Amino acid sequence: MTLTQPTATQSTEAYIADLRTHLAPITLSEREDILREITAHIRDSAEAGTPIDTILARLGTPAQLAAEYRDGQLIRAASRSLSPIILLRATLRVATKGITGVLVCLLGFIGYVTGISLLLTGILKPFFPSHVGIFNDSPNTFGDPRHDTLGQVVILITLVLVSGAIVLILTTVAIRAFLRLSQKVQRSL
Repeated sequence: MTLTQPTATQSTEAYIADLRTHLAPITLSEREDILREITAHIRDSAEAGTPIDTILARLGTPAQLAAEYRDGQLIRAASRSLSPIILLRATLRVATKGITGVLVCLLGFIGYVTGISLLLTGILKPFFPSHVGIFNDSPNTFGDPRHDTLGQVVILITLVLVSGAIVLILTTVAIRAFLRLSQKVQRSL
């Protein structure tokens, strides 16, 4: 019994079927666009004389190629989003590709945590004055052993709220700008 090598058509069909499976999380219309694009690329390269095995090897495994498309879709969506969760997911994905992505992801996380902390401090201070603030254990001029260094200053609370919101907005704008830049760099490669 002789085993035959798969034909170029069989190899291409198997590759596309496997790619379709790995692209399942992507919407149907986008998935079909990607599959048409890859099929056309394989056909055009084969017509130019490149062996099918070489073409498929250059594309990478279907799992790798699908991951690249999913990453690109996540980064595109995040670059238009205002959701911190989507933005942080995208920066985590970019962080796997280089040190710049790691730094942006870290700064984004720190920025969001700082902004949320400042907002919560400003909101909770009027309701829990003895638990929210910066407390000093050394006696103050009145002999109180534990006192809030900042006190109940409405202006301070307002500044904390505003600064928290500003930190959140700046973090979001910075991450979106980085993701757009990341897309441009990836397209140029």
